[in-house]
Amino acid sequence: MTTILVVEDNEMNLDMLTRRLQRRGFEVVSAQDGEMGVQVATTTHPDLILMDMSLPVIDGWEATRQIRTAAHTMPIIALTAHAVTGDKEKCLEAGCNDYEPKPIDFPSLMAKIDTWLKK
Repeated sequence: MTTILVVEDNEMNLDMLTRRLQRRGFEVVSAQDGEMGVQVATTTHPDLILMDMSLPVIDGWEATRQIRTAAHTMPIIALTAHAVTGDKEKCLEAGCNDYEPKPIDFPSLMAKIDTWLKK
């Protein structure tokens, strides 16, 4: 079964993503801060990560850098309400493979997930 790690501190967003991904047949693991996201990524080796960028403890940019420093190559899709010029580039520079602005357009996100899991 394909495993997706959702790193999200907003409980409503986490619950919504978890339920919708599980209905699509994915196993979902989660973390509610960046530090825990790095730990879960390192121990569970998910097939894909959905990374909120505004997280407590360490932010999503730093969590992504730490995951990449540990040589993990799974796709990481940034989820962020920061949708101003340059934010997508900042996410990609940190090591994310793709970017989905909030509020999340679930069909758009699923298309990105499907694309990255096929690579």
